[in-house]
Amino acid sequence: MVKIENLRKQFDSLIAVDDISFQVEQGEVLGFLGPNGAGKSTTMKMITGFLMPSAGTVSVQGYDIAKNPLDVKQCIGYLPEGAPAYPDMTPANFLEFIAQIRGLKGKQKQERIDNVIQQVNLETVLHQSIETLSKGFKRRVGLAQAILHDPKVLILDEPTDGLDPNQKHEVRTLIQNMAKEKVIILSTHILEEVHAVCTRAIIIAQGKILADGTPADLEARSKYHNSVKITLRANSNQASNIRQSLSNLKNVQKLISLTEENNLLSYQLFPENQHSIIAEISQHARNQQWEIEELHVDKGHLDDVFRTITTV
Repeated sequence: MVKIENLRKQFDSLIAVDDISFQVEQGEVLGFLGPNGAGKSTTMKMITGFLMPSAGTVSVQGYDIAKNPLDVKQCIGYLPEGAPAYPDMTPANFLEFIAQIRGLKGKQKQERIDNVIQQVNLETVLHQSIETLSKGFKRRVGLAQAILHDPKVLILDEPTDGLDPNQKHEVRTLIQNMAKEKVIILSTHILEEVHAVCTRAIIIAQGKILADGTPADLEARSKYHNSVKITLRANSNQASNIRQSLSNLKNVQKLISLTEENNLLSYQLFPENQHSIIAEISQHARNQQWEIEELHVDKGHLDDVFRTITTV
């Protein structure tokens, strides 16, 4: 478990992290979201012991970062932003070096090195100097060193930054496969990544936690939650009557026209108090014998929630 209580970090007059508290249990993948300068990386650096807090406590697997820093660092794997590594080393040299630092020896050491090379697909660049690698491969080298000692806690700062779509899929699959046995905290600007791998998300801005819940919980705060998109085939001269009949349905608060051309009419219907309105819209369409092309319930947009919360 990772437990954070009243954590605060101040740089001169700048309060980067402002009295935040949360905890993460084994099996959880926590997505840390926020605009640039929100305090995400600073919080991660304090969890790992890279920065000491101005106030508050960080406990990892029962160890206090201030009192037992080495114990904390032994059970953490950390991928910082930028994935720093020694540029003149090759990935093979670098992972050998990290394995020695982590205290791995003999057969176990070689098995772990071989395993992570395969997990993050580094075989083709093992003997190139790291400075010659693409951003994506450098990121993978950084991820390999973070998981090399099979840590109980993984702190990943933008783990898919610089990766192409196939590489992102590979890394996300790797995170999902490791999730049951670990505590994983990752920061990301990619909201689709929250859906792909996170069981929970925290939104932070100006050093404060503004929201904490499952991706579905956060989506439910979107103005689009339970809205319905309906597309039907009809002449445009029927549009006015169709709009009126949809707007008059119980619990429909607002209707927005999306398109009314080429004999296709498409509307977004927003419910009162985010009630479910799909059943009555579906029944109404059947009663009217409309030729439906699409009828879709929107769960909500995470980007809409993010913008709303962080720009207040």
